[in-house]
Amino acid sequence: IFQFLKQLGIHPDWQFVDVYGMEPELLSMVPRPVCAVLLLFPITEKYETFRTEEEERIKAKGQDVKSSVYFMKQTINNACGTIGLIHAIANNRDKMNFETNSSLKKFLEDSLSMTPEERAKYLETYEAIRVTHESSAHEGQTEAPSIDEKVDLHFIALVNVGGHLYELDGRKPFPINHGETNDDSFLEDAIEVCKKFMERDPEELRFNAIALSAA
Repeated sequence: IFQFLKQLGIHPDWQFVDVYGMEPELLSMVPRPVCAVLLLFPITEKYETFRTEEEERIKAKGQDVKSSVYFMKQTINNACGTIGLIHAIANNRDKMNFETNSSLKKFLEDSLSMTPEERAKYLETYEAIRVTHESSAHEGQTEAPSIDEKVDLHFIALVNVGGHLYELDGRKPFPINHGETNDDSFLEDAIEVCKKFMERDPEELRFNAIALSAA
């Protein structure tokens, strides 16, 4: 992922670090501040059932989503790692230092005014990011499977926008608002959301959290 960020033209003053466990002493090892958490998890029948129910519940009850949340749909198979990264960085773009010719910076500027569906279409045509995704996939990293391989693992991003914790998943129709958060408690709040994913599938072991932390 570090290579990936470098290739996309992001200065290394933020870095992705592994979250080794959900206990307070392990979370205390993660450098602060943390501005995003990526969760890698398995798509199982239990999860798909929950996802359908959650979508119907939110459609019925409604939820508050700030218009400043940057959200995009996922239309490219297995690009969830790439889309997770874009979600993490797009919603923290005021904190990032981009190189002048950064392909990601240009993508974000071009797509800010687009709908989530238009952003997905734009990514399909946006060679610079797709090629970077594919080249990092071929380096044999677990984070980025090649585009056509069938994978049942999925990435989502958790971010703080305007004091609310949002789950951003390109397979869902909209961001999910998980309630209030702040810069100090964001990592703990995001990990609570990750724990819910794990509790829904207690037999599963394939969960992995990565924090975007100040270097």
